[in-house]
Amino acid sequence: MEIQIADEPATATATATATANFNTPALRLKRKLTVEYRTLSIQMGMHNQSRYQRPTASQSFFAKLQMWLYCKLHIHGAHAQHQTDYSNQQNRLNSNADELSSLKFHLDTVNQTLAKFGTSPIQGLEDAAVKRRRERDGPNTLSSPPNRIFLKIFEWLFSGFCPLLWIAAIFVWISWKPLGKPSNPQYLALGISLIVVIALQASFSAWQEWTTSRVMASISTMLPTETMVIRNGELVKIIAGELVQGDIVHVRGGDKVPADLRLIEVTCDLRFDRSMLTGESDATVATVSYTDENYLETQNIAVMGTHVTQGSGIGIVVATGNSTVMGRIARMTASKKPERTLLQIEITRFVTIVAILSLLVGITLIIIWAVWLQKSFPTFLLISDALVNSAGVIVAFVPDGLPICLTLTLTLIAKRMQRQNVLVKNLTTVETLGSVNVICSDKTGTLTCNRMSVVNAGFLDAVFTPDALRQQCASGKGFTAAQRLYETAALCNSASFDPATTGLPIDERSIIGDATDSSILRFAENICPVSRLCGEYCKLFEVPFNSKNKWMLSLQQNVVASNSVLLPQPPPLLLVKGAPDVLLPRCSTIQDASGQIHPLNTENIERLQGLQYQWSELGQRVLMLCRREFLDTNPFAGLEDDQAELERVAFIHNCNLCVVGLVSIEDPPRKEIPHVVDTCRRAGIRMFMVTGDFALTATAIARQCHIITNDRVDTIEDVHTGLLECVQNTFSSAANNMLPLDKDNSPLVSAVTRHEDNFCSLVLSGSEFNGLQNEHWDIICAYGEIVFARTTPEQKLRIVQELRRRDFYVAVTGDGVNDSPALKAAHIGVAMGGGSEVAKEAADMVLLDNNFASIIVAIENGRLVFENLKKVLIYLMPAGSFSEFIPMLLNMVLGVPLPLSVIFMVLICMLTDVWASISLMYESSESDIMLRAPRNPKREHLVDLKFFGQAYGFIGLLEALSAHIIFFVFMYWYGGFTPGDLFLAFDKWTLGDFHGKGQATLNLLLRTGQSIHFLTLVILQWGNMFATRTRRLSVFQQNPLWGPTRNLRLLAAIPFTLGVVFLFCYIGWFNRIFGTAHIPLPFFFIPIPFALFILCMDELRKLVLRTRPSSIVARAAW
Repeated sequence: MEIQIADEPATATATATATANFNTPALRLKRKLTVEYRTLSIQMGMHNQSRYQRPTASQSFFAKLQMWLYCKLHIHGAHAQHQTDYSNQQNRLNSNADELSSLKFHLDTVNQTLAKFGTSPIQGLEDAAVKRRRERDGPNTLSSPPNRIFLKIFEWLFSGFCPLLWIAAIFVWISWKPLGKPSNPQYLALGISLIVVIALQASFSAWQEWTTSRVMASISTMLPTETMVIRNGELVKIIAGELVQGDIVHVRGGDKVPADLRLIEVTCDLRFDRSMLTGESDATVATVSYTDENYLETQNIAVMGTHVTQGSGIGIVVATGNSTVMGRIARMTASKKPERTLLQIEITRFVTIVAILSLLVGITLIIIWAVWLQKSFPTFLLISDALVNSAGVIVAFVPDGLPICLTLTLTLIAKRMQRQNVLVKNLTTVETLGSVNVICSDKTGTLTCNRMSVVNAGFLDAVFTPDALRQQCASGKGFTAAQRLYETAALCNSASFDPATTGLPIDERSIIGDATDSSILRFAENICPVSRLCGEYCKLFEVPFNSKNKWMLSLQQNVVASNSVLLPQPPPLLLVKGAPDVLLPRCSTIQDASGQIHPLNTENIERLQGLQYQWSELGQRVLMLCRREFLDTNPFAGLEDDQAELERVAFIHNCNLCVVGLVSIEDPPRKEIPHVVDTCRRAGIRMFMVTGDFALTATAIARQCHIITNDRVDTIEDVHTGLLECVQNTFSSAANNMLPLDKDNSPLVSAVTRHEDNFCSLVLSGSEFNGLQNEHWDIICAYGEIVFARTTPEQKLRIVQELRRRDFYVAVTGDGVNDSPALKAAHIGVAMGGGSEVAKEAADMVLLDNNFASIIVAIENGRLVFENLKKVLIYLMPAGSFSEFIPMLLNMVLGVPLPLSVIFMVLICMLTDVWASISLMYESSESDIMLRAPRNPKREHLVDLKFFGQAYGFIGLLEALSAHIIFFVFMYWYGGFTPGDLFLAFDKWTLGDFHGKGQATLNLLLRTGQSIHFLTLVILQWGNMFATRTRRLSVFQQNPLWGPTRNLRLLAAIPFTLGVVFLFCYIGWFNRIFGTAHIPLPFFFIPIPFALFILCMDELRKLVLRTRPSSIVARAAW
């Protein structure tokens, strides 16, 4: 549906026309950039034509509708926006539309564009011209977005746990003044301390952002975008940032457009993916002539940042950097907020739980004071004391070491990934990889070396090695057959030798082109130099190979014969190469080794297929080379300059082909792949192969890679049979037992479980996807070993979607354009560094050195991130919240003099626990980390009931009991008070003359007891630190003192925490300000046996966990 969009001016004459499709995703309010692009395009259309047409009622309506859509987009993104913001944005939009409307590059002819930029399609630019233009225009890069430092500072101060700390700080400050009567200087010191804590938290958040951005900036330079450009008459590869206006750029399928290009030469199938700009999923067809006067809508402009999905072309750089369409849009739009990763979701969930708990407990304490204590014991606690106690509980729940540990773990990940030559676009996605339980991997270039070589060439009645075929040609025997095979291999080929390496041996020469064409080119060059043959022919038309057609077509004209005045111009040759099963229906004849032509009857087809199966079972890729000679007529006469008509006629005559021969190509698996697959299997991760290759070839390679390990391999028939049996058993079970037909008792569940338990193998071709229902996919996805063969990009995408629909966490690895939809759809996409720009753009992670074993390191790091964060929280929570909440509860509910002061609570959270928590982040992975099943993010969270059971019900309970026992021991030893004296004391303690002791003595006893309680928790945390550094293994199996698991930072935590104790308990100024006291010497040793007891109890728990994995203890393990 086409509509006219116009701006209705106050006076009569301005109109606009622009075409928009309201069914496209561009107008679904999903992506800000999409609507900005479309709105800018509409504005340009209005600008260009407003002086020539009068608006209609429908045009005025749609102009208003367009403005409403624009407003709604921003309301959706910001929840509320003032009209002036819209006006400012509209002004910027109009300004950019004015600038772009003045660009007429797309309207100029090719020759006019070449003359305007002073360049040549043959020679390109010279070095001097490049230097001048770069100095004038700057590098071909986009400027960084505005810093917005004030907004960032606000986020740092009021994100995460900071709101809780602000609430606690406000409570303390108002308790000092005006509620404090008289004002307590300890509350002032506490309030200042809380402000310092908030500042430190904000500083750590800023440091995290700065270090992460710095690391990402450094590793992003590890993968520069390269492009092919003509300079000084030679085709060279340069960094895209070095492009200047006037450069002649060559693009092909898989490339990312490096700048705005005016296309001057295109193949018929050249397509661009503009979805990042327009939101439209359909690729845009490229043309040489303009198709729209609107610069943003015409199809002869390739926009920077878009991708070439197929075909090839040549363009002139007309804009670079900020002058490109992408640069202009980037200046007026905010970047899209990225989707939250699993780690960010878990951290947010934990912050929410802690905030709810802390506020709930704090409010409960205030209610207890207001409802009961204030009335029953009015002199026990003043309102200022109650608020400070509540603030202390709120602070106690905040694990201040977490932000530091999160920052540290991201930095450590970055360094580890750099050492492994892995580029991670978002560091927090590594944890997502730790949850992956299915890896769908492409074959060619991912599992294999992508170093292809032709190993066999076959005719109808004979098979030759490349060397034998060369000798056959040299001897003159079978010359005709070999010549046809050679011509087809050399001319129907998109690859070419790098001129700089022409003098090197054939195997050492560099080739510009994909691996398949490169192997065919080397094969042809081995028979006879292809440069001479290519000089005799001129390419009239070409359809490059793509993953949908699975064939390549080339129309070649013999220019030597055409230039002869004695002979008429011969018809061109139609040459095709591709997958045998795809091309066979287009063929009608076949040649033998002597060059004789035979009809392609059933017998000959079976012989061909037998040869194909034979090679495929060896893991070799098989290609069929075909040609068609037009002896009596030339259907292409007079069409040489009409590409559109050439394309139509070529597709019509792409039939009745003659099979010239078959070639088999060997691409060995990477050496590390079998070990990687075995490691993944032990880690509970299934590895599936998803490839466009023939099923037998894919299965053979899968066996070499250990992806297929069973002798029996199921097919689609087994899936249909299994489903039929399940349905029959379901109805039989329901009829015999009168059971409802629900999912819980369906035999389909047992069938799925059987496949999962037995690790059955399945090979499925893309053509067999048709008609598959959800029940079929339930069975398919339950297989432990799967090879998906002959798949298209759409089918690869469907595989990922079906797996995700069944709650699998999917990683996809690939290197080609056809892998990019699946890479985007997966939970995490992994591209190979030698792959296409489209694949690397779509992926979340890039293996720069193409070492597939790096993915194991990434998976282990992903699991380690989650493990260590959980260990940190298990360490922080017992003393940091539970053991601090219990003293407050005893004080306000049971009247015990406060065993632990609020300042000590803050010190534990802010200082003593921080160093040990940082040390735990340096823990290496436990030896069994890659022997466990992957974490299920929907069921296994960072904090859950098992977590709280360990933190509070086990470690926390032991620490709280131990600390209070030692507190009561001190009060009896030095004060003569039994626990019975202290319970229900309430205001008796504060009124003085309690059991014959004055208020000064009581205060000194309490301050000393609180200091001992503080020291006890510090020492008990040493035992907790060594206990929580492993989840299942003994401390002796994960030795912290020597060996590969050494972590001497843990030992440094002991003197550090003791230093904090001495600082606050033995310095007079701290004694006066914070109400601390000297600790008697015996109480430095009394807590040590309690700490060892905690460690021993946890060792006993781990022993039960290892020896009795089905016990209650094991099921309750964190």
